[in-house]
Amino acid sequence: MRARLPLRLARTAAFAAVCVTLAALAHVVGGGGRPEPLAAALGLVAVSGLGLALSGRERSAATINVVLGAAQFGLHELFAGGSASSYVFEHGHGQGLAVNAGMLLAHLVATLMTGWWLSRGEVALWSLLRRLGLRLMPPLLGVVPAVRPGVPVVHTRVVPLAPGFRHRVARRGPPLPA
Repeated sequence: MRARLPLRLARTAAFAAVCVTLAALAHVVGGGGRPEPLAAALGLVAVSGLGLALSGRERSAATINVVLGAAQFGLHELFAGGSASSYVFEHGHGQGLAVNAGMLLAHLVATLMTGWWLSRGEVALWSLLRRLGLRLMPPLLGVVPAVRPGVPVVHTRVVPLAPGFRHRVARRGPPLPA
């Protein structure tokens, strides 16, 4: 099943917002500075373009995590400032290897948690769309379900009891044990 533009835009917006927000938070928690608003906006546009390109159909958890990891790496580079001394393998934002490892760990944890969350949402969304599609497709295609024959109506009449049986009570029960 392919996604149309409104669904693609909604999925892209969710992916980009979550990706950029968590990249910025992981960057700050990992020891980096707060990203510049222009860098965050540029990252949002870049991740939105990537998300829109990939949102045409359902994606697996592995694909989501790989794309998310690449986006986290790109956003980290963008948030670090892009200067010659700010690349992942060379910088620690001026504080040494511990901050570099903390930054890498923060981005990795954000990527794995977000990837799991987005993949569960992806499964739920496509499952819902399939269910709705099965329910809504026949009316949209003009297919009329077969008409079931109605339940036959049975007319009964009440037969009154004979006057002798009206006041009799039968009190017979199970036999007594021997």
